[in-house]
Amino acid sequence: MNQTEFMQLVNPFKDKLFRVAKRLLVSTEEAEDATQEILVKLWNKNEGLEEYNSVEALAMTMTKNYCLDQLKSKRANNMRIVHNNFTDREAGLHQKVEDSDTWNWVEKIMNDLPEQQRLIVQMRDIEEMEFEEMAQILDMNEQAIRTALSRARKTIRERMIKTHHYGIG
Repeated sequence: MNQTEFMQLVNPFKDKLFRVAKRLLVSTEEAEDATQEILVKLWNKNEGLEEYNSVEALAMTMTKNYCLDQLKSKRANNMRIVHNNFTDREAGLHQKVEDSDTWNWVEKIMNDLPEQQRLIVQMRDIEEMEFEEMAQILDMNEQAIRTALSRARKTIRERMIKTHHYGIG
């Protein structure tokens, strides 16, 4: 496979790799480095990529593992999720402030979730990945993923209700 063919293969999902790396590593620079590292590793596997059913799933798994290794080596547990499309561009100022405040609370709550639940919410609700793909990447069965996602959503919902009713986190 030549460089042009390789880029045509990875271009559809390389931004997704970056977003997952960014969610896990927080730092844009570290996420860029991680994405570059994964693309180099894929390029080095160049001739063997045809044997994989989904190069994207392979790349996502490699990205997840690389980032988790980076986090473990630094003992960093500060994961942030930044979702720039949360507020409606046509919403009034009051609505934008309220949406921003709500997203900030959701982000804080998500940062308190266990690492696995954070990653599952990220993959399903933000990256909109299918359960089958998530199961392959996370090396978990789909039911375990559904259960963890349900628990994470329930925690987020309960803490948001508490926040809105009592004004506390």
